[in-house]
Amino acid sequence: MSSAPRSEEIAPGKRLIVTAILIVLLIGSLIVGSLTTDKARFAPDLALDLEGGTQIILTPITTDGSEVTDSDVKQAIEIIRQRVDASGVAEAEITSQGGSNIIVALPGNPDKATLDLVRTSAVLRMRPVLALGDPNAMTAADAVAALGDKAGDLNAETMTPEELTAALTQLADVNGDGTLSDTPASTPENSSDPAWLTEKVLFDAYRLQCGSQDARISAADDDSAKATVACAADGQAKFLLGPAELEGANIDKAASSLAYDRAGNPTGGWAVNLELDGKGGDAFAEVTGRIYQLESPRNQFAIVLDGQVLSAPVPNGPISGGKAEITGKFTAAEAATLANQLNFGSLPLLFEVQSEEQISATLGTEQLSSGLIAGLVGLGLIVLYMIWQYHALGAVSILSIATSTGLSYLVICLLSWVMGYRLSMAGVLGIIISIGVTADSFIVYFERIRDEMRDGHGVPGGIRQGWIRARRTIVISDMVNLIASVVLFLLTVGSVRGFAFTLGVTTVLDLFVVTMFTYPLMEFLGRTKFFGEGRRGSGVDVASLRKNPSYRGRGNFELPAEITEPRKGTKTALSTKNDPDVLEDYEYPEARFRDVAAGEELGAEPAERATAVAVDDDIRPGESLAQRKARQRRERKAAAATQEQADGEEAK
Repeated sequence: MSSAPRSEEIAPGKRLIVTAILIVLLIGSLIVGSLTTDKARFAPDLALDLEGGTQIILTPITTDGSEVTDSDVKQAIEIIRQRVDASGVAEAEITSQGGSNIIVALPGNPDKATLDLVRTSAVLRMRPVLALGDPNAMTAADAVAALGDKAGDLNAETMTPEELTAALTQLADVNGDGTLSDTPASTPENSSDPAWLTEKVLFDAYRLQCGSQDARISAADDDSAKATVACAADGQAKFLLGPAELEGANIDKAASSLAYDRAGNPTGGWAVNLELDGKGGDAFAEVTGRIYQLESPRNQFAIVLDGQVLSAPVPNGPISGGKAEITGKFTAAEAATLANQLNFGSLPLLFEVQSEEQISATLGTEQLSSGLIAGLVGLGLIVLYMIWQYHALGAVSILSIATSTGLSYLVICLLSWVMGYRLSMAGVLGIIISIGVTADSFIVYFERIRDEMRDGHGVPGGIRQGWIRARRTIVISDMVNLIASVVLFLLTVGSVRGFAFTLGVTTVLDLFVVTMFTYPLMEFLGRTKFFGEGRRGSGVDVASLRKNPSYRGRGNFELPAEITEPRKGTKTALSTKNDPDVLEDYEYPEARFRDVAAGEELGAEPAERATAVAVDDDIRPGESLAQRKARQRRERKAAAATQEQADGEEAK
């Protein structure tokens, strides 16, 4: 069996080059971030428990004087959490206090736009669709192409952000007066009139990138009496909308149910049923009666919550009576979600700010230092164990752990800069746990190498074949950790979510390091004399690995010769557990303990096979240790039976 690597596999040298390039890119990115921003990027931002931040206490109040229920508070908390997460602030804590107040704790020093998102009440509105746009912001190349001859000397490749803004302003300035007007050029007949598309609305549509933080923050400036630009909740569409025709307060009830056709037969899909109040029912009948005759997309009306378009259905005709059904390709969960969002939008809630203050860290640097010390102690114990168990191979594992931990730190610093991730104490614990996960991968690989050497491979062959056997186990183990991290991240909030995120990132990096660093490093070490020849202290000592194992499984041990051989004139009754004649075949794995004295070592030179030292007088080429022991046992039993038969005949 050939142990040469397959041609389609990445060469070890290339793997190490990829690892080096990744490290250089991460360090370079953080250097650029440090030079282009107002803070150093080689240290991650810390969460509330380690740094402190801003705490806002909100009291929800109703506009109609009704009592605020626990359900109202829970829905309000969910909306605020969605706002904070979308703004890029991580590790925020949003809880209720006494069932009447909502406490929002934001780490660090959040900007005014983020604070406004928290303070602003959630408002649901229904607006007619005037036009659709590309969900992406207009690029420099798009702007130059749209301007045509008016572009002048503008070059898309060298255009600065300021020049792009000027180009978009020129493109949106329909009358060419140099300013962007926020009033319609002519008096609109109704909310569906395209005259509502002012120069300011067009400029906002050109600049808005759906799914970005700016898209979320712009929702705070929503004015029901003017046209606006909004993105779909999934960020895949951009809507230019007219003034609001209905408010969420006009919705009495929303519920999801199975969809039925006009004959009352179920269609197999799901629907959301709306019930409107008297004023809302009249307005809805007028809107649907007007827009259903218009061309697409002006025949749609958008349901907008917090600046996001939840749905944009098309009416089949005028809908009167104050009841409506929204159908589409809904799943049960999607229909239920939309119904909950409509119900929340119908709540006449406002948020009154009770207090806003700076809070100190709940744990602080002392607990962080204690956690890091605990991690270093654990790392030290792992280092001692790896050196004791694997000798020089322990140095490989130490170097790999250092690489994995270093990459984890650089990636967390980068994520802290790019996406606002904040490191909490739970995240620190995730990094510490990842050290054990990484060490586990090395142990699996090193043991597979030793197994292959016991099976007769040389060190280079054992490194390659051991990797083939270990790779699947390592991938499965890391995938289990990754799935657990994803589930925790999706189902939890707060610090537990930070722990899940950190553990997931470090698990992916563990798989990268063992594949792109540890394995190719072992390939190179296998070509050296010290490791390649399996010298003493290398961790792959050929002589010690190919001895009969002291432990044979199921509580059976190899006993020293002075114990197993009784003295002359004495009788010794040894337990059958230590009697090699009664050891079962399964106690000697077929492919693991192959006798190298038979000269069957893969990759061995003829001279090595010729000088193989026999450890048994009865050796057959190609026969494993398990096979030989079983054959010898059968021969002894047959000889004993023959002797017993002969003794019986003599007695007659």
